[in-house]
Amino acid sequence: MRICGVEMKGSEANLCLLSLENDVFHIPDCRARKLTFPKNDSTEDVREFQFAFKKLMEDYKVDAVAIRERPTKGKFAGSAAGFKMEAAIQLIEKLNVTVLTPTHIKEILKRNPIPVAFSETGLKMFQEVAFSTAFASLMKEKYGIEEAPTE
Repeated sequence: MRICGVEMKGSEANLCLLSLENDVFHIPDCRARKLTFPKNDSTEDVREFQFAFKKLMEDYKVDAVAIRERPTKGKFAGSAAGFKMEAAIQLIEKLNVTVLTPTHIKEILKRNPIPVAFSETGLKMFQEVAFSTAFASLMKEKYGIEEAPTE
């Protein structure tokens, strides 16, 4: 299974491809480490971003996308551009997209720690959250880990 982890930060979508084959993780090379959302967010710009993301997923034969959820309000709230990017990705037909909360990611990583130090992956520092999101999503799929209900 090949997955793309996504972290929305400002008007950028940081990306990390990760695959699991025979219980071995692979970080395939990718022509894009991030996609930037245009400053003027017209309908055409949203479609352009969506097309670029869809094409990237098709070219690298990605099976699923895992997006790290951002808060809607408060100090660390996501930007309007970030929510538009997220919606554009979620609306791509025939693309399996899940949104994982930071709490759920932390819970999965606690049960299934990442087996290698991030510095040894060869990824850029800005991809670390996307990488951990992709890893958590693969572990969720492999072991069927569901999010604990909130009270």
